[in-house]
Amino acid sequence: MKVVAWMVAASLLSWTAIAAAVDARTRGAALLGMLGPLVVALASWMIAERAWRRDPASLTSWMIAAFAGKMVFFAAYVAVMLKALSLAPAPFAASFAGYFIALHLFEALSLRAMFAGDGL
Repeated sequence: MKVVAWMVAASLLSWTAIAAAVDARTRGAALLGMLGPLVVALASWMIAERAWRRDPASLTSWMIAAFAGKMVFFAAYVAVMLKALSLAPAPFAASFAGYFIALHLFEALSLRAMFAGDGL
Protein backbone atom coordinates (compact mmCIF):
# COMPACT_ATOMS: atom_id res chain seq x y z
CA MET A 1 0.00 0.00 0.00
CA LYS A 2 3.01 2.30 0.13
CA VAL A 3 2.85 2.64 -3.65
CA VAL A 4 -0.80 3.72 -3.49
CA ALA A 5 -0.02 6.32 -0.84
CA TRP A 6 2.90 7.70 -2.88
CA MET A 7 0.77 7.94 -6.04
CA VAL A 8 -2.01 9.79 -4.25
CA ALA A 9 0.32 12.09 -2.31
CA ALA A 10 2.45 13.01 -5.33
CA SER A 11 -0.61 13.61 -7.51
CA LEU A 12 -2.40 15.78 -4.96
CA LEU A 13 0.72 17.72 -4.08
CA SER A 14 1.56 18.44 -7.71
CA TRP A 15 -2.05 19.35 -8.53
CA THR A 16 -2.13 21.72 -5.53
CA ALA A 17 0.94 23.49 -6.91
CA ILE A 18 -0.69 23.73 -10.34
CA ALA A 19 -3.98 24.93 -8.85
CA ALA A 20 -2.26 27.75 -7.01
CA ALA A 21 -0.89 29.13 -10.27
CA VAL A 22 -3.92 29.00 -12.59
CA ASP A 23 -7.49 30.24 -12.92
CA ALA A 24 -10.56 28.24 -11.84
CA ARG A 25 -11.40 26.84 -15.30
CA THR A 26 -7.84 25.62 -15.83
CA ARG A 27 -7.73 24.26 -12.27
CA GLY A 28 -10.82 22.12 -12.93
CA ALA A 29 -9.48 20.83 -16.23
CA ALA A 30 -6.16 19.97 -14.61
CA LEU A 31 -7.90 18.16 -11.75
CA LEU A 32 -9.98 16.04 -14.11
CA GLY A 33 -6.88 15.43 -16.23
CA MET A 34 -5.24 14.01 -13.11
CA LEU A 35 -8.16 11.98 -11.76
CA GLY A 36 -8.61 9.54 -14.65
CA PRO A 37 -4.98 8.39 -14.78
CA LEU A 38 -4.74 8.36 -10.97
CA VAL A 39 -7.82 6.18 -10.47
CA VAL A 40 -6.70 3.75 -13.17
CA ALA A 41 -3.13 3.59 -11.84
CA LEU A 42 -4.37 2.95 -8.30
CA ALA A 43 -6.76 0.21 -9.37
CA SER A 44 -4.19 -1.32 -11.67
CA TRP A 45 -1.51 -1.36 -8.98
CA MET A 46 -3.77 -2.83 -6.30
CA ILE A 47 -4.97 -5.61 -8.59
CA ALA A 48 -1.45 -6.32 -9.88
CA GLU A 49 -0.08 -6.49 -6.36
CA ARG A 50 -2.86 -8.85 -5.29
CA ALA A 51 -2.31 -11.05 -8.36
CA TRP A 52 1.43 -11.15 -7.67
CA ARG A 53 0.88 -12.24 -4.08
CA ARG A 54 -1.60 -14.96 -5.05
CA ASP A 55 0.08 -16.32 -8.18
CA PRO A 56 2.99 -14.47 -9.82
CA ALA A 57 2.51 -16.44 -13.05
CA SER A 58 -0.98 -14.96 -13.49
CA LEU A 59 0.26 -11.38 -13.54
CA THR A 60 1.23 -11.25 -17.21
CA SER A 61 -2.14 -12.44 -18.49
CA TRP A 62 -3.90 -10.05 -16.14
CA MET A 63 -1.78 -7.14 -17.34
CA ILE A 64 -2.57 -7.90 -20.99
CA ALA A 65 -6.30 -7.92 -20.26
CA ALA A 66 -5.96 -4.75 -18.17
CA PHE A 67 -4.19 -3.01 -21.06
CA ALA A 68 -7.19 -3.56 -23.31
CA GLY A 69 -9.55 -2.34 -20.62
CA LYS A 70 -7.45 0.75 -20.01
CA MET A 71 -7.49 1.64 -23.70
CA VAL A 72 -11.28 1.53 -23.79
CA PHE A 73 -11.64 3.42 -20.50
CA PHE A 74 -9.22 6.18 -21.45
CA ALA A 75 -10.82 6.70 -24.86
CA ALA A 76 -14.24 7.05 -23.25
CA TYR A 77 -12.88 9.20 -20.40
CA VAL A 78 -11.20 11.71 -22.72
CA ALA A 79 -14.27 11.87 -24.96
CA VAL A 80 -16.60 12.52 -22.03
CA MET A 81 -14.31 15.12 -20.47
CA LEU A 82 -13.81 17.07 -23.69
CA LYS A 83 -17.23 16.68 -25.31
CA ALA A 84 -19.77 16.28 -22.52
CA LEU A 85 -18.10 18.48 -19.90
CA SER A 86 -16.58 20.91 -22.42
CA LEU A 87 -13.34 21.24 -20.46
CA ALA A 88 -10.61 23.53 -21.68
CA PRO A 89 -8.79 21.13 -24.02
CA ALA A 90 -5.19 22.33 -23.61
CA PRO A 91 -5.01 22.23 -19.80
CA PHE A 92 -6.93 18.95 -19.68
CA ALA A 93 -4.70 17.33 -22.31
CA ALA A 94 -1.50 18.57 -20.69
CA SER A 95 -2.60 17.39 -17.26
CA PHE A 96 -3.90 14.07 -18.57
CA ALA A 97 -0.73 13.35 -20.54
CA GLY A 98 1.59 14.40 -17.73
CA TYR A 99 -0.15 12.34 -15.06
CA PHE A 100 -0.68 9.41 -17.42
CA ILE A 101 3.04 9.23 -18.18
CA ALA A 102 4.24 9.93 -14.64
CA LEU A 103 1.89 7.47 -12.97
CA HIS A 104 2.57 4.70 -15.48
CA LEU A 105 6.30 5.26 -15.08
CA PHE A 106 5.96 5.07 -11.30
CA GLU A 107 3.84 1.93 -11.63
CA ALA A 108 6.44 0.34 -13.94
CA LEU A 109 9.27 1.14 -11.53
CA SER A 110 7.21 -0.24 -8.66
CA LEU A 111 6.52 -3.43 -10.61
CA ARG A 112 10.23 -3.78 -11.26
CA ALA A 113 10.94 -3.43 -7.55
CA MET A 114 8.18 -5.93 -6.76
CA PHE A 115 9.65 -8.44 -9.21
CA ALA A 116 13.09 -7.95 -7.66
CA GLY A 117 11.63 -8.68 -4.23
CA ASP A 118 12.28 -5.26 -2.74
CA GLY A 119 9.29 -5.54 -0.41
CA LEU A 120 6.68 -3.22 -1.85
